[in-house]
Amino acid sequence: MIQTQAQTSSLQLIEKTINHYFDGMVNHNADSFTKAFHPTAIMRWNDGAKYSEVNAVEALSGYVNSNDTVKTKTKIVNVNIVGDAANVHLELEYETFTFVDFMHLMKIEGEWKIVSKTYTTVKKDF
Repeated sequence: MIQTQAQTSSLQLIEKTINHYFDGMVNHNADSFTKAFHPTAIMRWNDGAKYSEVNAVEALSGYVNSNDTVKTKTKIVNVNIVGDAANVHLELEYETFTFVDFMHLMKIEGEWKIVSKTYTTVKKDF
């Protein structure tokens, strides 16, 4: 039972971290990224055939600061937790596409922080 209670507590804290990320993306609140991500977190993606890797907080803050807010639906698809490590599958749905994020989190000094983000973009067919 102790393990189950620890899992529930970790799940709630992970959801809190993910909600900071969602706030940053949906409301374009760049300050929320510093609550969600470790300062050295990396973001990775393919842009066409080119692989890219950048500091997540810097890149996401630049993105939200240079774009207008748009209607966005957010969803936590799946959460896996083992000890002080977790991965979370997320979706951020926009009018014409969906960002699919795979976040890796670590419990660092008592707080769950995103340490890496890998994402892809899925275009909607009309």
